[in-house]
Amino acid sequence: MFLEDWTPPCGNRCTKKYANLIQIPWRVFCKKGCDTDGETWEECISECNEICYKDPVLKDREWSAYIDRSPGEDSYSLECFHACVSGCGFKFDIPAEKVEQVKPNRPPKPPPVSKPAPSHPKPIADTDDLPSTSA
Repeated sequence: MFLEDWTPPCGNRCTKKYANLIQIPWRVFCKKGCDTDGETWEECISECNEICYKDPVLKDREWSAYIDRSPGEDSYSLECFHACVSGCGFKFDIPAEKVEQVKPNRPPKPPPVSKPAPSHPKPIADTDDLPSTSA
């Protein structure tokens, strides 16, 4: 028996597609696409959206998205999504051309909220009005 006989065909195809060592994280997300519970191609893609894109865990705390299981940074989430969709494509025997056309179904991120600079009290120009004793 060979190793290919023990591994599911979908996971084996992910291993071949992401064989390079630096592609190990994408191989994992490809296999997550293979293992989704979705019964259809569309459900599988929807699960890839949930796996790879996370909203911040704590409201108004952008950094809290990194706590969750998603890759975190936007470019990593996009790579994760493409790898996961590849797994869905392998699972449902979707042609590679169609798989490559799939885009994440995410609303655009709101622009970062800029907080106004805190106003500092104006320095006192005349020191004659200050008492000379300490408190």
